[in-house]
Amino acid sequence: MGGAAEVVAPSSSIRTDGGCPVLQVNDLSRSLAAFDPISTLVVVVEMSKMSWLVSGVVPGVERQPLKKLEPDATALLRLIERWRIEAVRAGRPIRRIALAYEASRDSFWLARWLIARGIEAHVIHSASVAVSRERRRAKTDRLDAAMLMRVFLGWLRGERGHCGMVAIPTMEEEDARRPSCERESLVNERSRIVNRMKNALARFGIRGFKPHLRRAPERLACLRTAEGTGLPANIIEELRRDMARLALVREQISSIEKTRAERLERAPDTGPHAMVRLLSKVMVSASRRRICWCGKSCRGSFEIEERWRATPGSRDRPTRAV
Repeated sequence: MGGAAEVVAPSSSIRTDGGCPVLQVNDLSRSLAAFDPISTLVVVVEMSKMSWLVSGVVPGVERQPLKKLEPDATALLRLIERWRIEAVRAGRPIRRIALAYEASRDSFWLARWLIARGIEAHVIHSASVAVSRERRRAKTDRLDAAMLMRVFLGWLRGERGHCGMVAIPTMEEEDARRPSCERESLVNERSRIVNRMKNALARFGIRGFKPHLRRAPERLACLRTAEGTGLPANIIEELRRDMARLALVREQISSIEKTRAERLERAPDTGPHAMVRLLSKVMVSASRRRICWCGKSCRGSFEIEERWRATPGSRDRPTRAV
């Protein structure tokens, strides 16, 4: 599509043919490429689950087109091509097509798909866009699209403070994050199950029982309520099902951690794997130093205490400066 393939999206880690490398990987608060409004087709997309509202600034065309589409990447590409043809007919050949939208569940795969077809795609960090804090402010897809267009044009001009972009990961980088995301979800599920069991026991006046222990199912029959009776049958069955669910979640967490450790051992000492290994070494080293320091401090305090007790006539307890 025109000369769009010659421009690199500064917010992505994917390059098109002939693109210039990004000078600063983390500098996503402004565009590093010169912006020519006469030869640049600017497009923003306000995404939702049911529809995409596409707004554009077409060189040579006074109106700012606005089109509502089904969530279909092919239809979006056809619309962009139609706007490019309109600009060419108006005597403005398009050398760059810049498209942006806020981060959502369709962000990364769509950006990779567009970049592979010569579109400069950017993903806007949602928290970087300044919005009105009024309680009764108007909020529609049309207003959101206009706001995105304003901040994206400011970003293209190289001005800071309008918005920030999200680095677009490759499919391999995105897949590498899944174990950590899954583990975090399972840890939250584990806490939710434990809290639900504690709340169920608290309704009967039982507060000292720890349902997360591995031998907790065997001790359910020995529990006594505040009235001195055993737990009802239905609550016991519910707790047993929750404990079985908790055991499954624990097993899945252990499996993820074990697999992650094995992959880390097989990974090369380059890229993010090298940083993870370095951080793990630093953490282990700091833990060992902390243990050694605590051990020495405790031994020193114990020796001073013993000498103070062995000294006759001692009144003031000695202290040891650490």
